[in-house]
Amino acid sequence: MPVVLSLNVAQKTVPADYARTGATGIGKHPVDGPLQLSAPGPRGSAGSGVAGDSIGDWTVHGGEYQAVYGYAREDLDWWQSELDVSLHNGQFGENLTTQGIDHTTALIGEHWRIGTALLEVTSPRIPCRTFAEFLGQRGWVMRFTQQVRPGAYFRVLEEGLVGPGDEITVVHRPDHDVTVELFFRAVTTEGALLPRLLAAGDSVPPEVVELVHRRSVVELDS
Repeated sequence: MPVVLSLNVAQKTVPADYARTGATGIGKHPVDGPLQLSAPGPRGSAGSGVAGDSIGDWTVHGGEYQAVYGYAREDLDWWQSELDVSLHNGQFGENLTTQGIDHTTALIGEHWRIGTALLEVTSPRIPCRTFAEFLGQRGWVMRFTQQVRPGAYFRVLEEGLVGPGDEITVVHRPDHDVTVELFFRAVTTEGALLPRLLAAGDSVPPEVVELVHRRSVVELDS
C-alpha cells in the first residue's frame, strides 16, 4: 500500500550565500502533522502549499504548480547507496517522502488522493545550484540529471489535511503518455521532446508551455 512516510517542512529559510536570494527553504525535516495543504496561488506571489513550510525564492519555486514536492524513499535509498551518505526524509527538499509509489512513471495530470487532500502531478524537479551546494556534491546537477530520479511536483486540487502514515491512492490517470520522466528529459537533455508535453493540457505549468511555443517559433525562423 503506497503511503506517506513523512511530511517535511522548513519552518524558516536557512541563510545561504550560494542561494540567489541569500536564503533557502531546501533544508526540510519531518514533522508530526497532519498539516493543511492548500493552493498557494501563482508563482511569484506565493510560496509553498504546505502549512508551516518556507521557500527561499518565490520567483522559481512554489506557487500553484509547485505547491507540494514529493520524493520516493526508494529513490532516496538508491542515492544513499550511490553516494555512500545517510539521507534523511526531507533531505532532497521534499514535502512528502513516500513509500510504495513511483514518481518517475507517474503521468502529468495524474490525481493522488492523500489524506483529505487531492493532488495533481504537474512536473519533475529540475536540479539547480542551490540543491547541489546544499548537498555538498560536486557535479551534482549533471549527476542528478543523468539518473532521471527527479521526484514530482503537485498542485492542490482539493485542500485538506495530510500527515505521516496517510495512504496514497491514484484516483485518475489521464489518457496520454506524458510521464514525469518524459517531462524531465524534455526540459533537460532532449529538447526535441518538448512539443509532446502539450498533450498533458493545462496540467503543464504555464512557463513550460511558453518554452515549448518559443522553441517552435525559433525552429520556424531558422
